[in-house]
Amino acid sequence: MAASEKARAKAEQAVGKAAQAAGRATGNDKLIAKGRAAQAAGEARQAKESVKDTGRP
Repeated sequence: MAASEKARAKAEQAVGKAAQAAGRATGNDKLIAKGRAAQAAGEARQAKESVKDTGRP
């Protein structure tokens, strides 16, 4: 299941980056903030999976 979580983390990061770019292009501060939040969630998920991987033999 770790592989699917890692893929989900990468997807969240990509969605966040895209939302930020769209927000900057349109001048929509709310969209930029949502993009940052999605990207941060993806980074947190990725960090969690990395920590779980270090504990495995």
